[in-house]
Amino acid sequence: MGETQQFDILIAGGTVIDPAGGRNGRFDVGISDGKIAAVEPDLSAAQTAERIDATGLLVLPGMIDTHAHVYQHVTGKFGLNPDLVGVRSGVTTLIDQGGPSCMTIGGFRHYVSGPADSRVLCFISCYLVGGLEGHLYPDLYGPNGVNPEHTGRVAKQNLDLIKGIKAHAEIGGQSRWGLEVIKVGKTISRETDLPLYIHLGQLWPTADSAPIPDADELIRELVPIMEAGDILAHPFTRHPGGFVSSTGEIHPILLEAVHDRGVTVDVGHGSHFSFDVARKVLAAGIEPFTLGADMHGYNVRVPETADAEERLSNPFAGVAPFNLTIAMSELLHLGVPLERVVAMVTANPAKMIRMEDTLGTLQPGREADVSVLKIESGRFKLSDNSGVEETAERLVRPVLCLRGGRRFDVDSPFVPPAIAA
Repeated sequence: MGETQQFDILIAGGTVIDPAGGRNGRFDVGISDGKIAAVEPDLSAAQTAERIDATGLLVLPGMIDTHAHVYQHVTGKFGLNPDLVGVRSGVTTLIDQGGPSCMTIGGFRHYVSGPADSRVLCFISCYLVGGLEGHLYPDLYGPNGVNPEHTGRVAKQNLDLIKGIKAHAEIGGQSRWGLEVIKVGKTISRETDLPLYIHLGQLWPTADSAPIPDADELIRELVPIMEAGDILAHPFTRHPGGFVSSTGEIHPILLEAVHDRGVTVDVGHGSHFSFDVARKVLAAGIEPFTLGADMHGYNVRVPETADAEERLSNPFAGVAPFNLTIAMSELLHLGVPLERVVAMVTANPAKMIRMEDTLGTLQPGREADVSVLKIESGRFKLSDNSGVEETAERLVRPVLCLRGGRRFDVDSPFVPPAIAA
């Protein structure tokens, strides 16, 4: 053997699950100068400035939340503090879904992404107003509120930050202007070569002067617009206009889109999640590719926005405690194997945003983004916003993370406590 290896940090004795790196077993992870220096079965002989005992814990590539709302202050009560959702919850990378627009991307860069300890990226809104409290002002999200040339130009100028385009497909908007905004969003997507991320499930009340649209027809019109690499969000939504038709079946056109045409699915948990719908969708053979948490100020408890009446008067309201690791726990409970759940928060999101050469794996030489979790065994209560409660035998809990080799212990108030069943 040569000289004794030296590291700044050694994460020792943990179970490394790294789907993109082909590792699932006991490994030590050595970190130097903010980068992964070594991943080996035994680095106990190495010298290190800090040793993290990960015995009994999971060591993952830094987790990526593909559906965040962290444009704090600018998007009203939606925007949460990025580091409370990110590194202080064990998550190293956040993708804000539709918070910034072509008019507000500068503020997002300089006041949110830049100062945050978490890596904060985004899908730019195709609407000029971005992610303002749009459930209050649906008319701002019609065709007159879109400028494809400006949005496309800004996206191309900020490709280090902007990784996709965000739009909404739901019957409230359809009753007002059909799918014109979605078509414009797809135009921006094609011209920028960025994926289109589509929200499913009703947000707005239907227009008073229009007949209530057929939610199933919305899906049939939407899916042909989408292309390989585009993302459908909220497959487990309890709201009309989702993956489950009015007859209780999974739309055949959605099965075709996911299985044959390369369209992917993001959980976008939020207040949309339903155990009953999730079981139907999974049984039909549609497994999510990514696992966005969709936390925002209307579905988590934020003291400064605790006006109960206002919170409950909007379609995003929810009280079931959740975060990214609760969403992971729910999928485990529903029978999805652990390694595939891990891929949904590591390797797959990196592919979704075309950063698999940078993120999503613990390869030596990569920036040291690492998430450390524990799986508790017992009987734990999980609940959705349909009022359904279930008992799970495993609960995933975040412990700490490293972001670029810098340690952050989990202390965010957004991490729900374990609830004994």
